[in-house]
Amino acid sequence: MTAQPTDADLWAGFDALAAEEVTGPVWDEPVPLTARRDLPIFPVNALPPWLADMVSAVAEETQTPADLAGCLALAVIATAAGGRATVCVRGRWREPVNLYTAVALDPGNRKSAVFALMTEPLMAVEKALVELSGPARAEAETTARLAKAAADKAAAKAANAEAGMRDQLTAEAVALAQAAEEIKVPCKPQLVADDVTPENLATLLTEQEGRISVLSPEGGIFDIIAGRYSGAPNMEIFLKGHAGDMVRVNRQGREAQHIEHPAVTMGLAVQPEVLESIGQIKGADGRGLLARFLYAQPESLVGRRNLTPDLIPDDVAEAYARHLGGLAMAMNGWTDPAVLTLSPEADAVMLAYQKVTESRIGKGGSLAAIVKWASKRDGAVARIAGLLHLATHTDNGWTRPIEAATLADAARLGDYFTAHAQHVFDVMGADPAQEAAHQVLAHIRDARLTGFTKRELFRQLSRGEFPAMADLDPALALLEEHGWLRQQPPPPRTGRGGRPPSPKYDAHPRLARSE
Repeated sequence: MTAQPTDADLWAGFDALAAEEVTGPVWDEPVPLTARRDLPIFPVNALPPWLADMVSAVAEETQTPADLAGCLALAVIATAAGGRATVCVRGRWREPVNLYTAVALDPGNRKSAVFALMTEPLMAVEKALVELSGPARAEAETTARLAKAAADKAAAKAANAEAGMRDQLTAEAVALAQAAEEIKVPCKPQLVADDVTPENLATLLTEQEGRISVLSPEGGIFDIIAGRYSGAPNMEIFLKGHAGDMVRVNRQGREAQHIEHPAVTMGLAVQPEVLESIGQIKGADGRGLLARFLYAQPESLVGRRNLTPDLIPDDVAEAYARHLGGLAMAMNGWTDPAVLTLSPEADAVMLAYQKVTESRIGKGGSLAAIVKWASKRDGAVARIAGLLHLATHTDNGWTRPIEAATLADAARLGDYFTAHAQHVFDVMGADPAQEAAHQVLAHIRDARLTGFTKRELFRQLSRGEFPAMADLDPALALLEEHGWLRQQPPPPRTGRGGRPPSPKYDAHPRLARSE
C-alpha cells in the first residue's frame, strides 16, 4: 500500500511566502488631511425682494456664484447710504452702516461684468449729483474769485495809502481777505473710487464730506495698503474709515485735513491667493485690518456654466436702479447721520445673537481661533441690519425702527460671513502644501489611481496649479507622511547613465474604491 504524501512532502522545494507577498503590502489607516469646511451659499432671500431679484438675475446671466453679486449688493447699499446713517444698538453703542467686503474667486469668473451691472445705477446717481451741483459750484467759484480780487485790490490800496489812512484801509483789506478765505467751493460729488492711495483717500474723504467707497473687481488696494508706493504698510485711514474715528492729517506744504467721522466702504473681488498674502502684511492682523472685512470664498462655476442663461429681466433691472438711485439721492441730503433704532423685538434678537457670539469666543469655543474677527461680528450684524432696513424702506427708513425680521435676516448673513471667515483665516494660516495635497488627493480619488509615476501625475494635473514638476514635491511628501501614498524603492542603477526613472508611487487602496 502506497503511503499518502504529507503536507511537508507537498510543499517540499517551495519557499514559504509571507502574507504581504500574496495580498500586497499592508496599509495602515491613513491620517486625514486638515478637513475642508463645507461653506454655506449666500442667503439671497435675506435681502429685500428688489435687491434679491437683482442678485439672482445677475448671478444667472453672468453664471457666477450668487455670493459675488450678494456681497457687492451690501457694499452698493452702503455706498448709497453714504455713511449718512448710524444704528443705535443699545445705550451709547452705535454702528455706522459702512462695510468692508472681500470675495475671493479665481480669474475667469466674470467679476468685472458683475461689478458693472451692480454699480451702474451708482454711476448714474454720481453723474446726476455732479449736474445738480453744477450751478452751486459755479456760483461759489465766481463768488470766491470776485472776493479774492476785491481783497487783492484792497490790499494794494492799503499798501499805497498815506500814513493817516493806512490803518483803516489795512483793516478793510484784512476783513475782505478773511471773507474770501471763508468761501468754500464745493468739489464735484464722487461716490466711488477704485485705485486710490491712502493719501488720496484722505483727500477724497475731506472733499466728499467724509464719505467714499472703494469698489473694485481686483485686489490692488491690498498692494497699496502693503506699501506699493510708500515702501511701508499704510493702513491708518482704512482702520479709521471703517470705525468712524476722527482723522487729522498734517503734511508739510499741504493744507491740514480733518474728518470728524469718516465712513469708508469697500467692496472687493480678489483672487484666492490674495487672501493668503494679505495675512502677511505687517500689522494687518495685529492692528485689526483683517478683522474688519466680511469675507466670502464661494465655489467657482467655471467648467459647468450654462452657456444660454436667462437674461436679467428689464423690470428687475429697472426696479433695482429706481430703488438704489432713490436711496442714494435721499441720503445725499443728510448732513448729520440719520439715527436708526431697534424695535424692542429686534433688540431681543440682537441680544440673543450677542449671547451666542460671547459663548463661542472664549477659550475652547468654536470662534476662539478667529476671536479678533468674531469680536466684531455683532457690530457687523448691526450694520447689515441698518443697510437691509434702508433698502427695505428706501424713502423713509430713518423714520421707523428696525424690525425683528430684518435683524434676523442680518443674523443669517452674519452666520454666513462667520463660516467663510473661519475658512479664510484657515487659509491665511495654513501650510501652503495643504491645499496642493488636497488637490492631488482629489485627483487620485477621482481617477481611481492605484499607482503612478510622478511624471504621469504631473501630466494629468493643471499647469495653472502645478507649473513645474517640482511643485508636486511638498504635496507628495505630505500625502506620504499622512499614509495616503507610498513611494516604491527606486530600481537599481545600471551604470549606463541617462535620466533616472521617474519616482513611482502606490496609492492607498481606499482611494480606488467607488465610495
